[in-house]
Amino acid sequence: MNIGPRDRNVPAAPFPGALRASDADRERAIDTLKAAFVQGRLTRDELGLRTGRALESRTYTELAAATAGIPAVRTEARPWLEPAPAPARKPVNKKVVAWGAAAIVLPTAIWAAFLTYYGGFFVLFLLALIGMAVSAGPSRHGFTSAPTGANIRRK
Repeated sequence: MNIGPRDRNVPAAPFPGALRASDADRERAIDTLKAAFVQGRLTRDELGLRTGRALESRTYTELAAATAGIPAVRTEARPWLEPAPAPARKPVNKKVVAWGAAAIVLPTAIWAAFLTYYGGFFVLFLLALIGMAVSAGPSRHGFTSAPTGANIRRK
């Protein structure tokens, strides 16, 4: 049975650090070491050594020794990185924008005017072309509707 330092049913120990540490206590100590590593207060090698000590510890004293002496500031001085300057934008050429808008709007406006004035004729013309294409299709004998000299049968 693992017991903690504040358990009321535990008989008095010679000193509080002599109590056995639980697995949860070891995990909390390892989490503390990981946080110190992420914050840059421990090196990778030091994290490995201290984690090994925390996993091997049986009492609170040994566990406290594994987490003792973690520096309050970073062990390595990392230079602050300045943000990169924003790339300079090229100025917008207003003539190019105007010509581009004209190239998009003018053909559309011309087609709209054409279809408004000649729209009915244009639709009838398309229907006539489609009708001619359908009626001029191949016949069931393999001949076209207007036979040529090569397609005429001879008796």
